[in-house]
Amino acid sequence: MTKKTALYDAHVQQGAKIVDFAGWDMPLHYGSQIAEHKQVREDAGMFDVSHMTVVDLNGSGCRDFLLRLLANNIDRLQQLGKALYSCMLNEQGGIIDDLITFYMADDHYRLVVNAATRDKDLAWIEKQAKAFDVVICERSNVAMIAVQGPNARDRAHCALDGQTRNIAAALEPFFGAYSDTDNGQLFISRTGYTGEDGYEIILPQEQAANLWQALLDSGIKPIGLGARDTLRLEAGMALYGTDMDETTSPLVSGLNWTVAWEPADRDFIGRPALEKQRGTEGLDRFVGLIMDDRGMLRNHQPLIDDDSQAIGEITSGSFSPVIGKAIALARISASSTEHCYIEARGKRLRLRVVKPPFVRNGKICID
Repeated sequence: MTKKTALYDAHVQQGAKIVDFAGWDMPLHYGSQIAEHKQVREDAGMFDVSHMTVVDLNGSGCRDFLLRLLANNIDRLQQLGKALYSCMLNEQGGIIDDLITFYMADDHYRLVVNAATRDKDLAWIEKQAKAFDVVICERSNVAMIAVQGPNARDRAHCALDGQTRNIAAALEPFFGAYSDTDNGQLFISRTGYTGEDGYEIILPQEQAANLWQALLDSGIKPIGLGARDTLRLEAGMALYGTDMDETTSPLVSGLNWTVAWEPADRDFIGRPALEKQRGTEGLDRFVGLIMDDRGMLRNHQPLIDDDSQAIGEITSGSFSPVIGKAIALARISASSTEHCYIEARGKRLRLRVVKPPFVRNGKICID
């Protein structure tokens, strides 16, 4: 049986097409995925992301635990509220999940992990935490709303009470803060998954419908998971389970920048395997693709070179409403040139190899 978020009834009332996503009944769209995509790029939209898993870590061993758990270095967080994006690896260097960690106090960190990986993430975190003074608490009683777009922050401020509005307005990108209100504690961060500015707001489930309505009243339109996927693809943001998984490392998933090699004596899980892979010649490249001809690119389509030899595959592919062409993220061989091909309907279609992102802050980033 699928689970429902605290906002399920609101989605139904607003005419959403509901689909099963990672075991949750979630809105795919509210009528037009392309219109919703453009709404976020041009104005402001909001997403129900309550299916995401929020995990609080408390205890004197939090820092040492996260130094071991994450491929990125938690010591980079020097200011309270600062967030860090990282991969959590297995011993073979494969990606168990990608997640965001917020440094809220020396003995308190907040993690936000993916919905589809909840069970294995919690099992892994609990297993690795046994050697540390850490208390793990899944916050299953909260909802989460993302507000994204060039006008998202200004519109959201109209829906927030005075204290929360002031806290939100003061946030720098990739920071989060708590706000105590008459209706419970909120957590608001200046983060997102669309390539646009905005907030992600974590709050008690019983308050979610009221905030959703207030955001609607401020002119922010509801957006489904369909547009969320094309937005993140345009922004060059990887999706777990599609662009990466436990069989791929950050080094072949476009996430080299999330691996902190210094200090050299930090023994994070998966480091020996990554060190070995790091010294290997001919690692696959993680690239962007754009098709100038008419057509569609799909997940896991095979890619070939000029001689029709297999050189990799598309990991995420779709149509870009902003660019007006098919785009994709892909994993290809190191020796591949600046173009490749797919075969579709008996034809060979040429693709340009580009460096993602394709679109950020409403602007096209490629030629």
